[in-house]
Amino acid sequence: MVTVSLTGSSKEDAAAVFGVLRTAFPTALHSDDVPHEQLPGSQPFVRTAEFELTQERIPTGAPPLSAPVTATLQGAYLAVDQLREALGDAFAVKEQGSASGDQEKEVELELGTQQ
Repeated sequence: MVTVSLTGSSKEDAAAVFGVLRTAFPTALHSDDVPHEQLPGSQPFVRTAEFELTQERIPTGAPPLSAPVTATLQGAYLAVDQLREALGDAFAVKEQGSASGDQEKEVELELGTQQ
């Protein structure tokens, strides 16, 4: 299982990222669930979903993002790598940092629209 947290994204961009991941991997987030709008003047909104990597479906593309989205992936090494690969098929991905533990790792990515 991989936990994906999106920071500083609009609800439309969050829906685009989670939609791509939902296509590639099953999730507890239902297809009709839409991320909530951030309240004006509030702290940066973090949207989170968990993905179970039990299938090998890969997304074929994604709608353009209105702005870069910061995504933090946390889970088992192989699962994080597979999810990162799926994101790379749909978005331009820049790795911002990573931390490795004994059995899990965390990777921070910046997602953008592919050129």
